[in-house]
Amino acid sequence: MANVLITGANRGIGLELTRAYAEAGDKVFAACRAPAEASDLKALSGDIAVHQVDVTDHASIDRLAAEISVPVDIVVANAGVYGQPGADQSFSGLDFEGFRFAVEANTVGAMKTLQAFLPHVRQSEGKKLVAITSKMGSIDDASGGMIAYRASKTALNMAMSCAAFELKGEGIAVGTLHPGWVQTRMGGSNAPTTPQESAAGLKSVIESLQPADKAVFKDFRGATIAW
Repeated sequence: MANVLITGANRGIGLELTRAYAEAGDKVFAACRAPAEASDLKALSGDIAVHQVDVTDHASIDRLAAEISVPVDIVVANAGVYGQPGADQSFSGLDFEGFRFAVEANTVGAMKTLQAFLPHVRQSEGKKLVAITSKMGSIDDASGGMIAYRASKTALNMAMSCAAFELKGEGIAVGTLHPGWVQTRMGGSNAPTTPQESAAGLKSVIESLQPADKAVFKDFRGATIAW
């Protein structure tokens, strides 16, 4: 049985990852901003402990790390945003406050979460750090629009690759994983992939992660994505 921490666990991909790990018999520490409103999360069966965290609040992340005193085999930094509502993400009209908001949530918040739980991972047998990123953060795949979101994920990818190089000698595996275009509040109802399909694929890819000089950048099917 593994101990797994998942942020953004109250809906979408995070909710389905929580369900998948719990159904596999693992202990899941499921973190979200408003546990009192997380009815779908609370309805799940299995060994699940629900915690509060806001990844844009570093004190909140530190409190969460202090609350969980056991080794954590897998940390999944899943919480993130598509952008600040109403903020322009075009180059010509870029809303820089919205840009900062996206970077704070998607880059800084994810890295702070993973760093805060590094001591827990070091004590574990599984030793895996995972960031849920996006193919939209691939410079090879770049096109116009959504600059704040794209750039925040590109920065996350670089930071994770640096982490992989640094932590390889400790036997810690690092992954940056693209969940696909998923039928979530962010992805919309027209997306081709269900949260269940994405979560099952992500879980399989996470199981295959090994320590390496560079973070793995793959989609939920295991296909490698160009940086």
